[in-house]
Amino acid sequence: MNDELMKMLTFIRLFGLVANWDNYLDTAREGNYSHVRLLTLVVEEEYRIKKENARKMRLNRAKIPEKLVMETFPFDKQPQLNKKKVLSLYDSFDYITKQQNLILVGPTGAGKTGLASAFLIQALNRGYTGRFVEFPELVELLYKSVADHSEAKLIKKFASYDCLVIDELGYIEVEPVQVGLFFTLMHKRHKKKTTIITSNLGFQQWVSFLKNDHLTAALIDRLTENSHVINMRKCVSLRPKFDQT
Repeated sequence: MNDELMKMLTFIRLFGLVANWDNYLDTAREGNYSHVRLLTLVVEEEYRIKKENARKMRLNRAKIPEKLVMETFPFDKQPQLNKKKVLSLYDSFDYITKQQNLILVGPTGAGKTGLASAFLIQALNRGYTGRFVEFPELVELLYKSVADHSEAKLIKKFASYDCLVIDELGYIEVEPVQVGLFFTLMHKRHKKKTTIITSNLGFQQWVSFLKNDHLTAALIDRLTENSHVINMRKCVSLRPKFDQT
């Protein structure tokens, strides 16, 4: 391949063709492929490469701390977890196609974040957009956006993700303005996008950190209207215990 041709292929972003040029020439010389079949092979390989690159980009942009997948979740160490329910939700993929919410409630270290990440990664691998964010970070971003009047833009951004994981809801108390903005975000996602929430607190305890009875009730009502709750309250911590002696 001459330099000029390489420049043209690079400009139109046919990187697979650049990388496999010699292999395609060898295939053509062997004479086992018709012109149509060879061109189809080239197009299919470019398509595969671009899809894979797009998948990797979605994963990177999702900002998932640990890219854990369902196949590696230690169900054997969590006998109190309803494995059948979790895998049924995962395999059906209804949580995305029907814009259903998932709410995982249980103690710290039980694997809530790992399961939420696995559901999100499945969606990303299938071509959907998504984002992972911890609840304290989300409400802090919403709070800061008020200062420069960018709250509408920020809410629109988080409302647009096909699958949004909000991790560890309930660890911090929030200001009234943060509660209002968070409720607005959840309202915009209601029945339109999938939201996955993990929390160490049951619904009846949410008012303790949201500090607003009316909005808490409205938020829970919207979140649970079209959702699945995965109860992990009796699950044990999977984190290693260190000898303190």
